[in-house]
Amino acid sequence: MTNICYPNKHDLLSVEQALLEIRQAIKAITGQELIALPQALGRILADCISSPIDVPPLRTAAMDGYAFAAGDLADGRQAELQVIGIAWAGKPFLAQQAQGQCVRIFTGAVVPEFADSVIAQEQIEINGDTVSLPADWQPYKNIRAAGSDVKQHEELITAPKKLSARDLSLLAAAGVEQISVKRKLKIGFFSTGDELVALGEPLAIGQIYDSNRYLLAGLLSDPNHTVSDLGIVADDQLKLEQTFKNAAQQHDVIISTGGASVGDADFVKQTLEKCGQVNFWKLAIKPGKPLAFGKIGDCWFFGLPGNPVAVLVTYEKFVKPALEQLAGAPPTQALRLRVRCDSRLKKSPGRQEYQRGILCQSADGELAVRLAGQQDSHQLKVASQSNCFIVLDADNTGIDAGEMVTVEPFAAVL
Repeated sequence: MTNICYPNKHDLLSVEQALLEIRQAIKAITGQELIALPQALGRILADCISSPIDVPPLRTAAMDGYAFAAGDLADGRQAELQVIGIAWAGKPFLAQQAQGQCVRIFTGAVVPEFADSVIAQEQIEINGDTVSLPADWQPYKNIRAAGSDVKQHEELITAPKKLSARDLSLLAAAGVEQISVKRKLKIGFFSTGDELVALGEPLAIGQIYDSNRYLLAGLLSDPNHTVSDLGIVADDQLKLEQTFKNAAQQHDVIISTGGASVGDADFVKQTLEKCGQVNFWKLAIKPGKPLAFGKIGDCWFFGLPGNPVAVLVTYEKFVKPALEQLAGAPPTQALRLRVRCDSRLKKSPGRQEYQRGILCQSADGELAVRLAGQQDSHQLKVASQSNCFIVLDADNTGIDAGEMVTVEPFAAVL
């Protein structure tokens, strides 16, 4: 069957070219679901939301102090006010006020109708049931106007957006109980290879435990995903074909590891081309040169390399942005920093490299990175100890210690 992508099969495809091919092929899902706000963290907002109320709904005090009417006092001279009650947050003061009177008020409490000013408690002197204002008191201060945060009918959040805890707080403040979000992606993943053994089974000579499924399970953990672990599929063309067909009928995306290199496993290529429209690419990237991408029916397919560090790199660089696009999330970009490298980095020109590094920050805030260890694509311990990628462009021929390099941190904390 004809491939859906058309790069020259003899050339190495750049990272940018491969991303462009994927981006142009994938369209976001259209399904939506209505969920309660407590279940919305991390979900992708499907429709823009406007505020049903002013936030805050009424005038409130910006600090603890005393509320009064500035017109009762002459500007620029000390004055005394009689305290006639207390306004608590959630318990407003509702009685009438006469000239020269004030109300003790706390932060967030509704400001009485008669008052147009709040003076901080640190600025006054208390004398029994009266308070003395300083000569330099200022009117019309420390009151939050109704709608000073959000006006009624103002747009709260623009779709699409992956909702954060800050977003949920804003929605709750406006009284929003339910929201429409994009439905979850249904993703299935499995490993291929006769050499792979499940945990708990004894290893025969030449066999290894399957670590890739545990890596993918962690990488795919996302509120917008429903994930199915389809296990290990042996190097059997009939079994592989049946797995592909069954999984494609039940999922939006299938991800496999192993067998992505055409020269290493010809029957995988034959099986995929029989099942759907799949392109095998040789990428100008290290680790992770082989990558398969395409569709089986209505299901997208990603075939990743077998080496676990190559799985990590190709997932982060190609699969993750594709899943975000398919799920309807706005595009994101990995944070990149220029930092000093304290290690000598070896590299041959030709492929963009993602070396595993350890990024550190000194007490004065200066950032530096060093290699986490040897860079073979099977070395999981080094990957586990690292906290960033050191990104070296395709034409780079190595880095001396002390030079500046580009890093992509795995997280926002070091």
